[in-house]
Amino acid sequence: MERLDKVLANLGYGSRKEVKALVKNKEVLIDGEIAVDSSMQIDPEKSEIIVAGEKVNYRQFIYLLMNKPAGVVSATFDKFDETVIDLIDDEYKVFEPFPVGRLDKDTVGFLLVTNDGELNHRLISPKWHVDKVYYAEIDKKVEESDIKAFESGITLDDGYKCMPAKLEILSADDNGSEVRVTIQEGKFHQVKRMFNSVGKNVVYLKRISFGPLSLPEDLDEGQYRELTEKEIELLKKV
Repeated sequence: MERLDKVLANLGYGSRKEVKALVKNKEVLIDGEIAVDSSMQIDPEKSEIIVAGEKVNYRQFIYLLMNKPAGVVSATFDKFDETVIDLIDDEYKVFEPFPVGRLDKDTVGFLLVTNDGELNHRLISPKWHVDKVYYAEIDKKVEESDIKAFESGITLDDGYKCMPAKLEILSADDNGSEVRVTIQEGKFHQVKRMFNSVGKNVVYLKRISFGPLSLPEDLDEGQYRELTEKEIELLKKV
């Protein structure tokens, strides 16, 4: 059970003071009855809530799949740069969502945004072994020796040894390479630092899948959409 004013405030119907005014003006119905007290306890998942003639679609969590563009930081707030939260509509901001893990400022691609803290923990914790797949363009020729090095676990510049990773060569010559990298961690600048450790530089990086979900081809950079019920279930089964 939750307070009516808290439920409506969290859903974007105004501050608690504004919700109190809605109740005073008899604009809120709970299961067909006019609400008389904004502090009344209700079960938002079972009760029918109507505000100003419109039925409230209650939900506790939101799940958004974003194709993160370059130049935007994976954070809820930043003093200097635009954040991924700045890109979403106010109807979602009231849920106070956050990005699951992070993509570097210049990295693009799959980013999950939610307010489900339990799911967030499961997806970013290395112990759950959730695959994160990236497409990358490298400034030099990637070779079989690099594949073996990734399989063995790359040691980063700070001495940290990464978990084994899968490196696939899509194309490679002396002018550069295109590769696919699968990791199960999310260390700071990890993919870039892994390639730095074998003497190569990442010039373009895009996350193309996260766990069981892949980035939709029709979702342009900067766009996002809600996950379907089936997609949410797939993530929760990870």
